[in-house]
Amino acid sequence: MVFALIAILSIQMAGAQTSGTAVSVSPQISTGRVGETFTVNITLSNVQNLYGLDVTLNWNVTVLQVVNATSRLGMESNPGGVLHEPVSTVENSVSQTAGEYHLVATSQNPADSFNGSGTIATVTFNVTKLGHTGLDLHSEPADHPLPDEVSVLIDHTDVSGSFDAVIPEFPGIFAVAMLVAVATVGLLFSKKLFKKNRVPMLFQPI
Repeated sequence: MVFALIAILSIQMAGAQTSGTAVSVSPQISTGRVGETFTVNITLSNVQNLYGLDVTLNWNVTVLQVVNATSRLGMESNPGGVLHEPVSTVENSVSQTAGEYHLVATSQNPADSFNGSGTIATVTFNVTKLGHTGLDLHSEPADHPLPDEVSVLIDHTDVSGSFDAVIPEFPGIFAVAMLVAVATVGLLFSKKLFKKNRVPMLFQPI
């Protein structure tokens, strides 16, 4: 009986932990080669009564260069986005020098509060150097205030990401060609060495 109660409580606690509100970098782990581009989404999941948000994403400027950052606010105009229109965007800025994307926005009356999940923004980077960088996320989602009251921050979890620039792999055909070339050079060298060290049969001592 005791073990059954523990099992039930464990399941309930796990469900509570997985059903919480989260702001995340997606995909959480990315890799790419120098010269390539890749895109991450800043997503919001399992939120209730959202009316405003403040989101910051930071990265290592020696590894990544931002190409584009696009907000997905106002789900009537951006299906799959967050917040209901009309939306007032206080800040939507990108700084490659600081390695930072900053987005601050809020819905305005007569907009309803937003419930559920969606994409806050999409950010595209160019890989400029081998190395590792965190995609560090910080956010402050706020709820819909009651009349004559102010918004309150929504309890949530920030899930940051990371990126690794990797060394390009040699194509299979190129690798095989290199192996054949090395083997051919080795064979020719061994034959030349054998001929040089061989004593002609005509001059061998009797």
